[in-house]
This record gives sequence, C-alpha cells and structure tokens, in this order.
Amino acid sequence: MKITHKFLLGLLIAVMTTVLLTGCNADTKTASGKSQEDDEPIKGIVAINGGIGPLVIAKEKGWLEEEFKSLNAEVAWSEFPSGPPLLESLASNRVDLSTLGDGALIAGLDKKLPFEVIAQSGTGESLSRILAQSDGDIQKVEDLKGKTVGVASGTTAHVYLIKALKAHGLTTDDVKLINLQADDAQAAFETKQLDAWVIWNPYRVINIKKGIAKELEVNAEILAPAALIARTEFGKEHPEIVEAYLRVSKNAAQWQNENPDEAAKVFSEKTKLPVEIVKSIITAEKPDLFFTDKGIKAQQDSIKALAKVGYIKNEFNFEEHINDKYLDEAFK
Repeated sequence: MKITHKFLLGLLIAVMTTVLLTGCNADTKTASGKSQEDDEPIKGIVAINGGIGPLVIAKEKGWLEEEFKSLNAEVAWSEFPSGPPLLESLASNRVDLSTLGDGALIAGLDKKLPFEVIAQSGTGESLSRILAQSDGDIQKVEDLKGKTVGVASGTTAHVYLIKALKAHGLTTDDVKLINLQADDAQAAFETKQLDAWVIWNPYRVINIKKGIAKELEVNAEILAPAALIARTEFGKEHPEIVEAYLRVSKNAAQWQNENPDEAAKVFSEKTKLPVEIVKSIITAEKPDLFFTDKGIKAQQDSIKALAKVGYIKNEFNFEEHINDKYLDEAFK
C-alpha cells in the first residue's frame, strides 16, 4: 500500500498531540502527587499537646478546617497529655503539625526525629513550678535534698527542675526522682507518696487552690519556650498547608489575647476547670509565634542543662534547627 505524505503528516500530528496532552496531565498534579481529577483531600494530622492553648481555640472555632479546605486539605485531630508520647507518634509519621515544650523538643532534635522547628509559641515564664506538700517540712528548694520528687521525664517540667536545682546549688542526683505522667503524679501527690512535684498548669494552680500544695520560690528566672513543629517531609510536600497552620495559630493566639473571658469559657468547657482558674492561667503570658533572642537563648540553656545530666547525648546549636521560611511566607 502506498503511504502518502499527507498520511505521514497526520500520523505525526496525532502522536505529538498525545505527547502534549500527557505532559499537560502530568503538570496538573496536586501537592499530594494526585491528579486534579482525583480530588481526594490531603490529610494533615494535627496534634494538641495539653488541654489549654490557642490550638484548642482553633479546633473549637473550626478555623483550621476552614483554612485547610481552601487548599483541598482536611484536618485529622489527635491529642496527647505531654510531649514524650507525642514524639513517639511523630517518629512513626502519625503527627504532621503540633507544639512541643522545650524538653520534648530538645529530646526529639537530639534523636534526629523527622521534624522542623517552625515557630515559637511563647517564652513559658509562667508554665512550670515546684510544688511541695502544704503541710510538709519542705519550705525552700534546698529542702528538696533527699526528698522524693515527681516529674514527667523529658518534659518542660523536667527541664525546669534541672535549672531550678542548679540555681540553688543542687543537681538531680540530690533528689529521688520519680518519673510520672501528670495524672499519675496527681494521684501520688494527693496520697502523699511524693514530697514534691514539678508540674505545669493547670495542675499547678488547681493544687494550690485546693490547699494541698505550696509553691517553692526559685531564685532565678526560668523560661520554658514551646515551639510549633512540622514533620519534615510533610512540610516539603505541602508547604502551603504548614503556612496555613501558622496563620491560624497566630489568629487563635491573638483572639485568645483579646478575648480572655470567652477563651476561658472555651477551655473551661473542655477541661471542666473553673473559668476563673483558666483565666488566671491564660492571662499570665501572651503567646507569640515569632522567635526572640530571649527565647532562643532559653532553648540553648535547656540543651546545656539536659546534656549535663545525660538526658541527651551532646549539646547542639538550637538556631541551626529553626526553619523560619514558613513564617516568612505565611506573613510576608
């Protein structure tokens, strides 16, 4: 059969058209690697660490869901009582976005877990304190020597204890440390199995209000900055979602600052704590996402403290682990 030039030209055009269409289809992939025809939303697993904070406000108001929806994404919520158990889920890719106190944050960085520090949530000057039995013989930090002290290992309270003891010429070797999560420590403290307890709010305020605890004065300003984090691969694949998370976090923090009475009611309903107690907690310090020299120095001091007691292997430079590109893009 005779093949004409017109036939060959037509065949060539058909092949080129197919190639071009294939290329166009490849370019229509979403951030998740799926084509636009497959509109299954991207799932972002957001973990609440503790029961009081701007992220709880964002969840209650539905702000994160609203922001994610515009990016063809949806929120999957999870909750943790403290940082160490959250780290376990982060290591197995079951958390994408969250907040960590300085203890868990530093431990996670030391273990090279797959996350980045993307913002600061505050300096934490009002977070943790040392409580002693109200009717006990412990009157000052020096009296802790030889006593039984409860603390959740690797948490911000653990870091606070190390720094507080150092400020008074003691180390963790001078006390009998008992590793307890907050709820277990609460029961142990109430039954006087603990002489002292290092804990964060709301436990701190609740026990003082109950009259069963007194707060020990520490001769030093101890900061405990928390940080917002993103799983590294999730951030690389979906930077726009990380930026949305930061915007919502900032808006929720600002709303909490400007509406303390309403915010206290939201937290009160979630935690079953009296509104006045919650309000005293959330007005003690204003959350802020942006890194400060003071906050960075406090993190470096915490790294030094944890390395000295052997909780982490080596000291490292905290600033090298900050990735502020998401902040820059979110608020440019």
